[in-house]
Amino acid sequence: MITFLNGDINGINMSGLTGVEREIVAEKQRSPENYVYESPAALEFELNTRKHIVNAARALDASGAEFASFETTRGNPNYWTRTSKGGLQLRSGVQPSDGINDIFRNGYLYAFECATATVVVLYKGVLDTLGPAVFNSYFNDLLLYDWHYDSDLQLTTINNNLEAYPGDVQYFKNPDHDPNKPEWQGENVIVLGNGEYFGHGIGISSGAGIIAALNEERVPGSTTSAYLLDETFHPDFEYLRKLSEGRSRSSSVVRASDLAVIARIGGHHYIYTYKKAELPTTSI
Repeated sequence: MITFLNGDINGINMSGLTGVEREIVAEKQRSPENYVYESPAALEFELNTRKHIVNAARALDASGAEFASFETTRGNPNYWTRTSKGGLQLRSGVQPSDGINDIFRNGYLYAFECATATVVVLYKGVLDTLGPAVFNSYFNDLLLYDWHYDSDLQLTTINNNLEAYPGDVQYFKNPDHDPNKPEWQGENVIVLGNGEYFGHGIGISSGAGIIAALNEERVPGSTTSAYLLDETFHPDFEYLRKLSEGRSRSSSVVRASDLAVIARIGGHHYIYTYKKAELPTTSI
């Protein structure tokens, strides 16, 4: 269910929402979880951001950007420098918004693996919500590499995949993947709604389609299927809303239970830091 701290009983105007936004509201209203918002405006901001993340996922799928291992990562050299580990570092003097937008304009110049693609989608969704001026103020010195991300995304996790909504990030794990193909150990995906997901390298597919694609890359003879993990991730929408309004950076609780700083994405542990720096990772 959805409730508002300001006591507003009229809620949000459904007539002005897109299909994806209406789907989110309907599913949250049916949920046994109590989703608490400061006001209808706070919910509207989350819906708008989720919509932009979904649109960014579809746009990246259509951009021509290719799937690649870290060894073969590439990007437009006018905007990004390739690091020795296969990351893409924003060039000095380039606005972050320009670097992100170029990926969607000139996707044929880019190739990266699925975790990097997921972060790119999140950046684009946030950029299109906040606008270039605010985005460039906070999301500077970008490095696109695996699950390294700017601390202002403030990714959070819930341990219940039944509470996933369009714009969320999920992970399909492939426990018996071919050891000679580590890139197939799983697939990071963006929830699109209506049972669809976007996974870079697989494309837009149903959950069953994602699992079927991963199962094709198992150890020969394996009968252990890929599966969807419980963890579901998304940016702290209330935090981003406050950035957009020039308000305090302190975060507000937007879910009544089971909200925590991100602990794991796919096959790695991550420790959240407020410092603009790369996140430490260790294999599980």
